[in-house]
Amino acid sequence: MFTPIRGKSVIVTGSSKGIGKGIAKVFAKHGANVLIVGRNQKAAQITAEKLNQEEGKVLAFTADVTQLAEMKTMANYAEEQFGGVDILCSNAGIFPCSKLDEMTEENWDCVLDVNLKGNFLAIKACLPHLKKQAYGRIIMTSSITGPITGFPGWAHYAASKAGMLGFLKTAAIEMAKDQITINAILPGNIQTEGLKDLGKDYLQTMAASIPLKKLGRVEDIGNTALFLASKEAGYITGQSIVVDGGQILPESLEALK
Repeated sequence: MFTPIRGKSVIVTGSSKGIGKGIAKVFAKHGANVLIVGRNQKAAQITAEKLNQEEGKVLAFTADVTQLAEMKTMANYAEEQFGGVDILCSNAGIFPCSKLDEMTEENWDCVLDVNLKGNFLAIKACLPHLKKQAYGRIIMTSSITGPITGFPGWAHYAASKAGMLGFLKTAAIEMAKDQITINAILPGNIQTEGLKDLGKDYLQTMAASIPLKKLGRVEDIGNTALFLASKEAGYITGQSIVVDGGQILPESLEALK
């Protein structure tokens, strides 16, 4: 039985929808106080109101992860409302599709700014607050795309997600003296609003390539984040956990017959 997370202060960036919303829901269900952070004020507020039906207190905050000043204001707000920042789930990310021959410099910069720089800025802003706590937890949402696999149209996305793991290793060493752990989750294909936009054929093809024969749920990522945020996971840092139903295991579809 894990030590209850009830009452802990949790920030989840990019949590008005998708995986971030699933992470926030799991923490709220277990009694944590959760700050929903997104660029769309209305969407963040709607999500917060819906999740307030869970055990924990849930508030909305509008911010852009690419702006350090806004990230600092976010962290200060969480401390004012919840009494501190115990856990940061750095989840905000975008994945527009653009193949290399069509990709512009602006396309590249936008994805790297949100996914990689935004991760750095969210962590930088929360770090002073995490240091005040008995222990701090940072959980980043990376991806199997980039660190392990590739997919046409996502070279910029893959670079950003692989970059997060390079950041992770040095960050873990620097934060260890303050008893702050930092780890990453690498989701496979998870059922989200964004994934549905890729079409039914894509979803069916992806499910067929997964040994468990189904796409993951946002709660699967949330449950992994909950474990990494627990007191019991305190000796785990600088690590990445793949949550993909076994998708990266077979060398070809022949292995699944």
